[in-house]
Amino acid sequence: MEQNANLKNYQSTSYTAPDEEHGQSLESQCLSNFFDDDGRLKRTGTVWTASAHIITAVIGSGVLSLAWAIGQLGWVAGPVVMLLFSFVTYYTSVLLSDCYRSGDPCTGKRNYTYMDVVEDNLAGMKVKICGILQYLNIFGTAIGYTIAASISMVAIKRSDCFHKNGKVDPCQISSNMYIIMFGIVQIIFSQLPNFDKIEFLSIVAAIMSFTYSTIGLALGIVQVKANGGFKGSLTGIGIGAGLVTPAQKVWLVFQAIGDIAFAYSYSMILIEIQDTIKAPPPSESKVIKRATFISIAVTTVFYMLCGCMGYAGFGDSAPGNLLTGFGFYNPFWLLDIANAAIVIHLVGAYQVYCQPLFAFVEKWAMQTWPNSQFITKEITIPMPLSKSYKLNLFRLTWRSLLVVLTTFISMLMPFFNDVAGFLGAIGFWPLTVYFPVEMYIVQKKVPKWSTRWVFMQLLSITCLIISVAAGIGSVAGIVSDLKVYKPFKTT
Repeated sequence: MEQNANLKNYQSTSYTAPDEEHGQSLESQCLSNFFDDDGRLKRTGTVWTASAHIITAVIGSGVLSLAWAIGQLGWVAGPVVMLLFSFVTYYTSVLLSDCYRSGDPCTGKRNYTYMDVVEDNLAGMKVKICGILQYLNIFGTAIGYTIAASISMVAIKRSDCFHKNGKVDPCQISSNMYIIMFGIVQIIFSQLPNFDKIEFLSIVAAIMSFTYSTIGLALGIVQVKANGGFKGSLTGIGIGAGLVTPAQKVWLVFQAIGDIAFAYSYSMILIEIQDTIKAPPPSESKVIKRATFISIAVTTVFYMLCGCMGYAGFGDSAPGNLLTGFGFYNPFWLLDIANAAIVIHLVGAYQVYCQPLFAFVEKWAMQTWPNSQFITKEITIPMPLSKSYKLNLFRLTWRSLLVVLTTFISMLMPFFNDVAGFLGAIGFWPLTVYFPVEMYIVQKKVPKWSTRWVFMQLLSITCLIISVAAGIGSVAGIVSDLKVYKPFKTT
């Protein structure tokens, strides 16, 4: 239907004289210059634009916890675990990319979203389970981003306080006010209706992510130089008096694995990125595979540098947020810039991750109550120096309520590392491993008990065990933190 609509619009400016040489009408040739095989405007994405999208999606606030994660695992296991996660993420992304089109990789029906791919290949209850996990992960990520933003805002305030008053002032500051401030900003930006309207936020967020990551890396190198060498140990934080108990060590290792998984999470938007690539030849799957390899390689090198240099600078005392480990004095202005960049990045990242959830709920509401004025009516509001804004009361109400809920939960448990580990645990196996593996098996008709089938199932089971362990470790960390934290009071 979409293609027919495009054809109808185009007919007013074209005619259908035959092209004798090629057996096509000039109209068909002209249409092929403007529209893809599905009737949508031609996609223009390349391997480089796709790589940029993936790198922007992957490199986020999770990079700040990698020094702490390596501190729990040590110099041997830390880098090895990071490399394993990069390999698994790349491998399953390749499997997922082959499912973008149904059937033929160049001419088959397109699937525009992750959920479309699942529905096309698996259907039934698995589609519902995938939807629940995906949107739960998005909701949890919004909470994690709110917590991380408040931590950075508090760090800026404490830095300025220490610089002004000296060490005699403890500068105890509650994060609640800053969580609320972040929530208010998100309520405003959440009224932007869709992805097309938040493009500027994504661009700014990408620049900010590289800004604070680069500052963290540079400060880690400076810290190593100041120490006169590398800190840390082969096995990470030790067990014993004044350190941690064996049980705590186990939970911390599991939580660290979850943090690393969180840092590599992006599969839920891979199909959306693939849908921006221009039509074959070569096929979109070949282009996205190259882009995935480039982006995962770049990201892993960046993660290795930030995580390892952070651990080398602080050793087993590496902080959960790398930027909070450099003190509040010198260079305080550079740390303020880095923390401000985190806040700005997370404003955009919050919106990027929540847009699929916003769109899903609003589409469901429209289908359920198509005659409701509250849901469908848009009020035109004139805007100075710009086009008018269309206000939808349902969008205003429900999106604001969602932001309020994530803000409230963030105030109840502002533990970035534990929350990040938990999100990584619950999202890694199903969204990054299980569904891509199962869909690829169906799409390519991989014979049961063949070597490839057995390898894929073993990989899936192994990642399931890792996800469960990481989830348990993160929950244990949250429970431990709640024992000493008093909601809305602790500074």
